[in-house]
Amino acid sequence: MQRMKAGKMSASQPIALQLDRVSRRFGRHEVLSDISLVVPHGGITCLLGESGCGKSTLLGLISGIDRPDGGSIAMAGQQVAGPQAFVAPEARNVGFMFQDYALFPHLSVADNLAFGLRGLPKAEQQARIAEMAQRIGIAHLLGRYPHALSGGEQQRVALARALAPEPGILLMDEPFSNLDQGLRERVRRETVEILKSLDATAIIVTHDPQEAMAVGDQVVLMRHGRVEQTGSPYDIYDRPVSSYAAEFMGPCNRLTGIWAKGHIETPIGNFAADLDLPDGALAVACIRPQTLAVMRDGDGIAARITGKFFLGESEQMDISVHPLAQPLRIHSHTRSPMAIGEQVKLNLNGAQVHVFAEADTPLPPKKLD
Repeated sequence: MQRMKAGKMSASQPIALQLDRVSRRFGRHEVLSDISLVVPHGGITCLLGESGCGKSTLLGLISGIDRPDGGSIAMAGQQVAGPQAFVAPEARNVGFMFQDYALFPHLSVADNLAFGLRGLPKAEQQARIAEMAQRIGIAHLLGRYPHALSGGEQQRVALARALAPEPGILLMDEPFSNLDQGLRERVRRETVEILKSLDATAIIVTHDPQEAMAVGDQVVLMRHGRVEQTGSPYDIYDRPVSSYAAEFMGPCNRLTGIWAKGHIETPIGNFAADLDLPDGALAVACIRPQTLAVMRDGDGIAARITGKFFLGESEQMDISVHPLAQPLRIHSHTRSPMAIGEQVKLNLNGAQVHVFAEADTPLPPKKLD
């Protein structure tokens, strides 16, 4: 079941892409089900989810290399896929940047950029190449060949090639996954700056929630071929609609408790929520590790430190609380002098606790009869 519609758009904000109840199946297996989505012009939308959830399949439907089995797709108000319409990929004004960049090894950087401009007069091609190379910072690379480029340089060339024809929408499938961590963050930041400067509309596929929150103006969290939640990064992290969304977007301590009179009762406290549950039903509280703290003395719940891990910029501790079977995890940006085995007092830092019905568990893939 789709959990939430796309976030609100202003009346004057043009729509670059709209999907209405799109589905796709392979044999008896329904890979995408009832996908409805609005992508505004001039922003970055991240399709986020674990492997096999349908992200790349959805990208293929948007690009036109595959056809939906149900629903419709419209770009800039024109239907490009539906029961009575199908526009070929080359006529959709869509750019595609592949995970492995797919640069032509026998062509120079300049000739790679020219590949998507073959319909233009030669002088206009050269002007477009020079302009794009200057804006993306690869003018000094135009005479080189892909094998002589670093990973970051190849990524920028692939981006320039995809943007050179001025596509209405740029589709990017895991564009940063081939870069090591330090380079990935720098190239990702540069890419976002370039897309913003060009007022480009981009859809980026990623399995990394941290990347989606850092890059996306809109995040579309997918789960087993459905849209679990759509919204800004802040919306999905701060206001998840399910325990799946809460736990996917960041680490959580998951506590099962009893629902009574508008709140969940757990061994570390009672937490109110707006849920339509009968008293006595099971509910789940998801508590971020950074919302917990421990002290040697004072008020709080009796606990004991069972593990301690130094992570550089932060410290992680595991603490046991009776009668919980599993330890709670704490993240802190301050270093604690308390040692493993020490008795402590547990306190909440006052941050929001997310509460859901206990039945909110992952959905199995849907198979057709």
